[in-house]
Amino acid sequence: MAHRVTLIPGDGIGPEVTSAAVRILDASGAKLEWDKQEAGAGAYEKYGEHIPKALIESIECTGVGLKGPVTTPIGGGFSSINVALRKRFELYANFRPIQNLPGLPTRYPGVDLIIIRENTEGLYSGIEHEVVPGVVESLKIITEKASTRIARFAFEFARRYGRKKIHAIHKANIMKLSDGLFLRCSRNISKEYPEITYGEHIVDNTCMQLVMHPYQYDMLLLENLYGDIISDLCAAFVGGLGLVPGANFGDGCAIFEAVHGSAPDIAGRDIANPTAILLSGVLMLRHLGENEAADRVQAAIDRVYRSRTTLTRDVGGTASTSQFAEAVIEAMQEATAPVEAERV
Repeated sequence: MAHRVTLIPGDGIGPEVTSAAVRILDASGAKLEWDKQEAGAGAYEKYGEHIPKALIESIECTGVGLKGPVTTPIGGGFSSINVALRKRFELYANFRPIQNLPGLPTRYPGVDLIIIRENTEGLYSGIEHEVVPGVVESLKIITEKASTRIARFAFEFARRYGRKKIHAIHKANIMKLSDGLFLRCSRNISKEYPEITYGEHIVDNTCMQLVMHPYQYDMLLLENLYGDIISDLCAAFVGGLGLVPGANFGDGCAIFEAVHGSAPDIAGRDIANPTAILLSGVLMLRHLGENEAADRVQAAIDRVYRSRTTLTRDVGGTASTSQFAEAVIEAMQEATAPVEAERV
């Protein structure tokens, strides 16, 4: 039986990179059935809603989505589609693995970090108002429920996949009540996992430590805003946001997404790098239990990067989006050809 997946192409370069990813994922051998839906400014023009009812119903039905980048206006306009979907479906855990791609030189080779970010509250609750003209108040919401839930998610992941160390990142020296609550919940959960080393670092010091020596960290557990900032910082270690996947998990629902922007300046030119959304698709395959297909796609990506002959221009190549996708598909086919010949 095919896995039904809600596909949200997004805008800007979104339709191009998601189309490339879908072609590759379909060629992986996984049985996928796509339900294409719209969100953002384009959806508003058609349906009068930035998140149409049909999109909500689709995710409720499939329980899994693959989403391209959606433009969020700065300082006005509609609210973030990403934040709205996370809140709507209680996607409380943002998961961002940071790992180098083979053959791609960076200042920090061999990075292997996992970022776990609380996704539903903190300053991203979006509760703000103008007190008097010229004075705006924004509320930071931290709850015991959400802090405990994300801490348990992080420690369960560490136990399941053999990670050895978790650092909770905070600013409790200043925000003693809110960040203090986050730390207390993290400490309480850490006691249930004695095999995992637990530590705490202040967020500004963490940024310095990461730039100086990222290898000292294994997993980072963060509140919403800190997680957003530090996950982007860590993406720079391996080449930037165009090369790292992202996933949002809730109870019974997950949305996998490219974490980079919609890059409208290069939209429609077939030059965008689809690696981020493709790697997010690999995470999705594993979530669906399609591990063999995920392994095939990952191995093909690695092979294309290692050869460096068909890379997009952002990583030093000259290939188009479509050519990169073809190269990954060919790498998959070449890898399986000897096995197929043997069976014949």
